[in-house]
Amino acid sequence: MKILDTKFVKGFIKMADDGFQQGWHERNGGNLSYRLKEEEVMEVMPRLSNNDEWHDIGTSVPTLAGEFFLVTGSGKYFRNISVDPEVCITIIEIDSTGDKYRIRWGLAEGGTPTSELATHLMNHEVKKAVTGGKHRVIYHAHTTNIIALTFVLPLSDKVFTRELWEAATECPVVFPKGVGVVPWMVPGGRDIAIATSELMKKYDVAIWAHHGMFCSGEDFDLTFGLMHTVEKSAEILVKIFSMSGKHQTITPDNFRDLAKAFHVELPEEFLYEK
Repeated sequence: MKILDTKFVKGFIKMADDGFQQGWHERNGGNLSYRLKEEEVMEVMPRLSNNDEWHDIGTSVPTLAGEFFLVTGSGKYFRNISVDPEVCITIIEIDSTGDKYRIRWGLAEGGTPTSELATHLMNHEVKKAVTGGKHRVIYHAHTTNIIALTFVLPLSDKVFTRELWEAATECPVVFPKGVGVVPWMVPGGRDIAIATSELMKKYDVAIWAHHGMFCSGEDFDLTFGLMHTVEKSAEILVKIFSMSGKHQTITPDNFRDLAKAFHVELPEEFLYEK
């Protein structure tokens, strides 16, 4: 089977295009990565190349040693992924130490994996540990309304979680752990990678102030749906703020009732009295 015909590659391409259609990926903005399952690696192995040399990741991810990832390329446009995927995306392999990677397929016209590769891999390592290997997708996008809110709301996990929960009833059910917030940092560096991976020990969503959002999930649908839900709530909140503000809202006791009905646990730290 050709690599482009595999289910996981098709799913990756669809998710990337869905994000572009939402307006989250201007120019070469955003990046996406997927940790392959063992059977998927075996499926594509006959078509992988061994020609590339090993490159430094820029960090060490020893628990990902020997793993394979499908990732977007640095400087590649999401709008082109569905048109020419073999030029825009790549399958990489992590070496036996977790310090280096090599390209095994893709980026047919040259290039490197996303400049946020270290951040993606550090977060894959964290989510692999805290979910028992269930999480396989890491997604970063420039979600318009979330970015706008980072200029208005305090950069606080508590405040962002509560405001997003109040703006749409489904939110506490979709992301009951809440969301984390990273203050503005230079993207692509080790500092933002460390800060995000620390938040990912607790949350599945990290908001990057004045930049966008970072989400983790088990598969493409759940991860895209998570980001879509958070951004939709942010859009509602922006509209509320642009009108006369809130005249009524969901109360802490309402959230407790919701948690019972949907069998989710909502941390009390977010159910504070305003």
